[in-house]
Amino acid sequence: MARMVKVIEVLAQSEKSWDDAARVALEEAAKTVRNIQSIYVKEMQAVVENDRITQYRINAKISFVLERDS
Repeated sequence: MARMVKVIEVLAQSEKSWDDAARVALEEAAKTVRNIQSIYVKEMQAVVENDRITQYRINAKISFVLERDS
């Protein structure tokens, strides 16, 4: 049986770290997407205020297996 994988692109941010931003992206996507297989962090960005990082941002691709209708 062949399977089809779909990829969505998401943006997420965290005040803690890029790892935490990836966790946020995955947790939020999992609320509406099933069968998630992987997350690929494509880009990272940081917001700097007063010489310190205040927001960690990522652009990520999340892949998931599409379900077949029975």
